Amino acid sequence: MKSNLNRRNALKNIIAGTAAIGVSSGFSALAMNKTDLQEQPWKLKGNINHSVCRWCFSTLDVETLCTDAKKLGLTGIDLVGPKDWPTLKKHGLISSMCNGAEINLVDGFNDKKFHDQLIKNYTEMIPLVAAAGYKNLICFSGNRRGKDDETGWNNCVEGLKKLMPLAEKHNVTLVMELLNSKVNHQDYQCDTTPWGVELCKRLGSENFKLLYDIYHMQIDEGNVISTIESSHKYIAHYHTAGVPGRNEIDDTQELYYPAIMKAIVETGFKGFVAQEFIPKNADKLASLKKAISICDI
Repeated sequence: MKSNLNRRNALKNIIAGTAAIGVSSGFSALAMNKTDLQEQPWKLKGNINHSVCRWCFSTLDVETLCTDAKKLGLTGIDLVGPKDWPTLKKHGLISSMCNGAEINLVDGFNDKKFHDQLIKNYTEMIPLVAAAGYKNLICFSGNRRGKDDETGWNNCVEGLKKLMPLAEKHNVTLVMELLNSKVNHQDYQCDTTPWGVELCKRLGSENFKLLYDIYHMQIDEGNVISTIESSHKYIAHYHTAGVPGRNEIDDTQELYYPAIMKAIVETGFKGFVAQEFIPKNADKLASLKKAISICDI
C-alpha cells in the first residue's frame, strides 16, 4: 500500500543518515490559520506528553520541524537518530523514540540469521541513547517468512535476552512496535497485542515493552480501549493515525481519539503519544495542531 511505502522509504532515508553508527465540532478541535504558529507557546493541559513522528513531516528539515513543534507545545519528536539529536537538544526537545539500530521493518529479531547484525547494532546504540539522556529505542519482530508463533517468540527471546543486561544497565527500554499485517505490513509477525504481550512475559524485563500503534491495532484487532486497559503495563509508547487511510484523525475516520486518550490517561501512563498520520491537507502544520488538540484531553 502507498502509506506503507511512504513510511518504509522515509524510515530508510532517516536511518541512512543516522545509523553510524477540516475537523468537526464533535472533536472540539481548535481552528487554525497561518498566523497561529506565531503564538508562543500553545498552552496544553499537561495530561498527555505529545510528540510527532519525524518521517510524517519529512518535507520539513529537522530545524524547522523542531521550531514548529516547540510552538505547538510538543516536548519530543519520534524516530530520530543520533545525527539529529543535537538539533533537538538545542530546541529543548527529546528524541521520544530513538531509532537507527534496526535493520529495517522486515528483518528482525524473529529470525536468527539477523541476530549477529542486530546485536551489534543495538549494543552500539544503547549506550548512545543513554548518554544523550533518552529512554526508548525502537525494534521490530520482522516478517514471519513461514515461522509459526512459537518459533517467532523463541527466536526473539534468544536474540533480545543478549541485549537485556545492557539495556537494564543503561536504563534504556527496547520497544517493539505492533504493526498491522492486513493492509500495510503483510507478513509482519508482531501484529497483535497478545503476541507482543506474550513476548514481554517471556522476556520478563521492564526494559522491554511495546509500542502500541492505535492505527495498526485498529486494523488488525480493534477493541482499542479495552486492549489498552488490559495490557497497559506492557506498553511504553503510543502512535496515532486515522483509520482508514492513515491520514488526519478527524471526523473522516472511524476512531474517536478523545475517548482513547482518556483511557490512556486513566491507566496512569506517563510516556509519549506521538502523532504518526500522513497529512492530506495542504497546511500540514494546521493538521498537526488539530490532531494535538483532539488528543489533548
